[in-house]
Amino acid sequence: MQTLDFEKSVVDLESKIDELRHLSDGGHVNIAVEIGKLQDKVDKQLHHLYGKLTPAQKVQVARHTDRPHCLDYIRALIEDFTPLAGDRAFAEDEAIIGGLGRFRGQSCVIIGQERGHDTESRIKHNFGMAKPEGYRKAQRLMNLADHFGLPIITLVDTAGAFPGVDAEARGQAEAIARSIETCLRVSVPLITCIIGEGGSGGAIALAAGDRVLMLEHAIYSVISPEGCASILWRNPANAADAAAALRLTAQDLLQLGIIDRIIAEPVGGAHRNRDQIIEAVGDALAKALAEVSGLDKKSLVAVRHEKFLAMGQKGLS
Repeated sequence: MQTLDFEKSVVDLESKIDELRHLSDGGHVNIAVEIGKLQDKVDKQLHHLYGKLTPAQKVQVARHTDRPHCLDYIRALIEDFTPLAGDRAFAEDEAIIGGLGRFRGQSCVIIGQERGHDTESRIKHNFGMAKPEGYRKAQRLMNLADHFGLPIITLVDTAGAFPGVDAEARGQAEAIARSIETCLRVSVPLITCIIGEGGSGGAIALAAGDRVLMLEHAIYSVISPEGCASILWRNPANAADAAAALRLTAQDLLQLGIIDRIIAEPVGGAHRNRDQIIEAVGDALAKALAEVSGLDKKSLVAVRHEKFLAMGQKGLS
C-alpha cells in the first residue's frame, strides 16, 4: 500500500503487527493480545490523524493509488454492465468509461473517469485524463439516456482533461463546454459523485448534476494546488498554501453550496476499506436518485439550472 508522509507512525505500528502475525507463539507472550493492543493504537492514531487533516493532506488522500476507482464501483454496484465505446466521430477514449446497466434493479447509464491501478492500466486509461473524444463519448451516452428516459450516474476522478497539443487541436475546450451543456440540458435525473480528485473543467464536464455527492477526503477544484502555486507564487513548493486557499475540500465545498452531500469514508480513508466505501456510495446514490425521480422533466431541468446559477452565493456573506 502507498504510504502517505503523515501516516508514518501508523505504518510503523502496522509493520509490527505483520511481524507478530508471522511469529509462532512460544508461550511467553500472548501474540493475539499483543496484536490487539497494537491494533487499538493504530485505530486511535488513524482517528486522530484523519480527524484533523489539512487541505494538503486531503489532496494526498484523494490521490492515493489504492482508493477504489470508477471500474471498482461499476463492478460492485452495476449489474449487467454493458460498456459502450467511441464518440462516433474520431476514436475511443478509455479515460472515460461508460455504458448501460442496472443499479439496484433500475436501468441506468453510468459514466466515469478511470485512472488505472498499475502502470499498464494507467497508460491504457491515460491516468483518467480524457481527450475530446472522451467527452464527446460522454455526451453521446447522456443523449442516449435522455432519449430512453434512463437516469445518469457519473463518477468523477481526474486530475483534469488531457492538456496535450493533439487534444487542443481536436477541440478540447469545446468538447468540455458541450459536455457541461449536455449535463444541464438532459431531462433525466443526473447524479454525480466525486470519488477522488475532481480537477478543473475535466471534472465539471461530468459533474453538472441534480445532486453532487463527494467523498469525505476527495477534492474538487478549478486547478491543482501545484498548478495554482506555480501561477501565484511562481513556485510549486507552495502547493500546501494553494490547497488551503483553493478551498477544495468536501467540507468547504458543502459550506459554499458547490456540493450537496458528503459521504463519510472509513477511518483512515477509502483505501483502507474499499468494500465499505463502495457500499456507502451505493446507498448515497440510491438516496439521491430517489430525491429527484419524482420531478417532471421540465421541473428537473429548471431546478438543475437554478442550482448552478446559485453556486458561490452560499457562505460568502
